[in-house]
Amino acid sequence: MGTVTVRIPEDKRDNLKVIASLERRNIKDILTELIDEYLDRHRETLELLSKPEWLEAIRRGKEEVELGVKGKSLHELEG
Repeated sequence: MGTVTVRIPEDKRDNLKVIASLERRNIKDILTELIDEYLDRHRETLELLSKPEWLEAIRRGKEEVELGVKGKSLHELEG
């Protein structure tokens, strides 16, 4: 597994060190756990972004919003 340098503001780094020490855990393990949790929360987004047809639909939708195109109401979508 490769490594990467992450810049963390000093105050947050110091707090992280204190918590890691109290929990007798390695900072690397804490950061890995937090990254895993973040990725799990965004798994659906990653899946949608991996589908070209969804990316195109999102792009078109953003263009329509920028152009001021009126969207459909919930009633129109249900009908």
